Amino acid sequence: MSEKHSKDQFTELAGQAKIVRRIVLIVIAVILLVIIGVSLGGYIYITSALKPLDEKSEETVEIEIPIGSSSSSIGQILEEKDVIKNGTIFRYYVTYKNEKGFQAGTYELSPSMDIDEIIHSLKDGTVIKEPELTFTIPEGTWYEDIISQIADAVPYEEEEIEAQLEDEEYVKDLIERFSILDEEVLEADIRYTLEGYLFPARYDFMEEKPELTYIIEQMIERMEENVVEFSEQLEASDYSIHELLTLASIVEREAQHEEDRPIIAGVLFNRLEKGMRLEVDPTVAYAIGEHRYMTSLEDTETDSPYNTYRYAGLPPGPIASPGANSIRAVMLPEDSEYLYFYARPNGEVIYNDNYEEHRNTQETYRSEWEDAEEME
Repeated sequence: MSEKHSKDQFTELAGQAKIVRRIVLIVIAVILLVIIGVSLGGYIYITSALKPLDEKSEETVEIEIPIGSSSSSIGQILEEKDVIKNGTIFRYYVTYKNEKGFQAGTYELSPSMDIDEIIHSLKDGTVIKEPELTFTIPEGTWYEDIISQIADAVPYEEEEIEAQLEDEEYVKDLIERFSILDEEVLEADIRYTLEGYLFPARYDFMEEKPELTYIIEQMIERMEENVVEFSEQLEASDYSIHELLTLASIVEREAQHEEDRPIIAGVLFNRLEKGMRLEVDPTVAYAIGEHRYMTSLEDTETDSPYNTYRYAGLPPGPIASPGANSIRAVMLPEDSEYLYFYARPNGEVIYNDNYEEHRNTQETYRSEWEDAEEME
């Protein structure tokens, strides 16, 4: 090959490489511009959604917020009445700012108001109507008992409520609509699909017979609001929402006093991290299907995936509906070296970091439970 031919070939290859580099740079620049454009567009849209829909508007709109409305339903009402731009952004903004205490009532609102002004108005409202239907679910209630308590208050039979809650197609639809629900709730080992997802609280409805699906979805939505409040903790956690709600339900059934909840949550995490079985009595009661005042040795041998004395790790799902404080305890557990806790009948909880001390505690105070059971 001649020297001239080699130089020409080298020049041609160098030219091709230069073109390739230019193409790569152009492609990278286009991708960056698209990313910047999408991000900027999203930022502009969200910012505009927080501003007045029409700053110059002199119109006022009469809006009724029913008792028991969630931030999601309030956002939807405001969007439908053309007072705000986007109800979903309203909901996430309220959650981000941890705004609570919205009051039912009739309001005169204007498209000229920004989101913060609307929030302030809704928190100063006055209830003008009494609810037609009300029920309260206590914290830590089992799914079966929730159905019974709802049926006592609403014009639906227990069988109707249970059939709706266990309808697989309906549950799949709920999974699509609520971020706290996923396919984990459909696992075969789970006793009740939505156990732990019906938030324990007071519910007020302005109709004598609201749609059953509306009642259910209000309860799930309230649970979601209490969970997504901890978005940072959820992102950082190695556990799924389903697993965290399972832990929260155990904390709910174990703790009598608020100060013990984050400590007990920390103990449970410590045991899981060390590969220890949780060995908590409320899971045994749930496995048996009966509320127990005391857990016997025979009870702990019950063959059920919910029995944490027999099976390592978490049970398949929640064992009750946890309240806000138990959810908070699991999201923000107290860091300690404790691996054991023992609850006395008076509500005091004794913590230990080694098994020998824990056994001594059990031996010291077990008779209290026996004496208390005899007095029942």
